[in-house]
Amino acid sequence: MTITEKLKSLLIAEVIPDLEEAIDEMFSIIEKAKMASLSDKEELQELQEILSECKGIIVDIDTGEMEDDEASDIFDELMELKTIEE
Repeated sequence: MTITEKLKSLLIAEVIPDLEEAIDEMFSIIEKAKMASLSDKEELQELQEILSECKGIIVDIDTGEMEDDEASDIFDELMELKTIEE
């Protein structure tokens, strides 16, 4: 499996579902509060931007626009973040 395939697999299997869950939780928090604080809105926007970037990475991989070194850097960064979370 190439590094781009590993990156795509990680994004699809773990990162994107986790982001979608976090976005759903933020919507729920905002809905329950009936009014979103500025920090809630900023966090929601940041999560949505990260989700969009992840989907863009998958498109880049599928179209062959992602270089192996760039994929490796992103993969390593995501794995480091994953380790910190655990």
